[in-house]
Amino acid sequence: MSKIRIGIVGYGNLGRGVEAAIGQNADMELVAVFTRRNPATVSIQSSNVPVYLVEDAPNYKEQIDVMILCGGSAKDLPEQVPHFAQWFNTIDSYDTHAKIPEFFDAVEAVAQKSDTVSIISVGWDPGLFSLNRLLGETVLPEGNTYTFWGDGLSQGHSDAVRRIEGVKNAVQYTLPIKEAVNRVRNGENPELTTREKHARECFVVLEEGADAATIEKEIKEMPNYFADYDTTVNFITEAEFKENHQGMPHGGFVIRSGQSGESDKQIMEFSLTLESNPMFTSSVLVAYARAAYKLHAKGDKGAKTVFDIPYGLLSPKSPADLRKELL
Repeated sequence: MSKIRIGIVGYGNLGRGVEAAIGQNADMELVAVFTRRNPATVSIQSSNVPVYLVEDAPNYKEQIDVMILCGGSAKDLPEQVPHFAQWFNTIDSYDTHAKIPEFFDAVEAVAQKSDTVSIISVGWDPGLFSLNRLLGETVLPEGNTYTFWGDGLSQGHSDAVRRIEGVKNAVQYTLPIKEAVNRVRNGENPELTTREKHARECFVVLEEGADAATIEKEIKEMPNYFADYDTTVNFITEAEFKENHQGMPHGGFVIRSGQSGESDKQIMEFSLTLESNPMFTSSVLVAYARAAYKLHAKGDKGAKTVFDIPYGLLSPKSPADLRKELL
């Protein structure tokens, strides 16, 4: 059988992860990588795969079954996904939760007109966590859903700290508060504030001469990032930073706490512990690329979310094999 032909737009952490994930799926092959940089300066792991300018992508419409877009949610994906949906089935990891409805509508308008399939907001949150929130609410309609993130490195919050004058480098970790988690797991169904659910811990390397007390105050009072949380700021050396804070771990869990019948307490939980956030997210993107390919082959079109995709379409196995081996 012919392989599903994949293209990648963007070759940062996520793009490299997608390339690696494709290598673990025998029914797929990487056809091309597209970049805004000079292609001659982009070195990828697949020596036999060409790198092209992103502007040239439409020329390869007939050679690519699914395009996986690996840009950022703030500026790249809102423009890129509707643009590429004119020619390709697409997968993206858009994760600005509050703006997903309008993002969906923008992609839907293009994909319907172009007869392409675009599965948006794929990853683990939004994505796999979204599915488990849905499952919990459906199975236990009387109850509460709790989402905890961490322990894990937050790229956005780390960037916010690095933008502070006097900061040479920094990372920020999101930490679920164990007491809150235990109360949920015990079936107490607590009402929890933002501060009661998560804490934040920063590790900061200062520029020479920078005032630690001033920077710590600015971090802790930063609105939308740290002001609503108990935040710990640790000042460390550059050597400590390079030795201990180069990875990108993350994870978390979704818990549905409810009852069935008159009084039976029921707890549903889904959790992830990730050594590399982008590598895992990339693996999810690649699985959903298979689903987009299958849907398009059946004549489907338009924007989709993870809620619209049957699990069986994610697998390379046949429905008969799935029934035999996994049901």
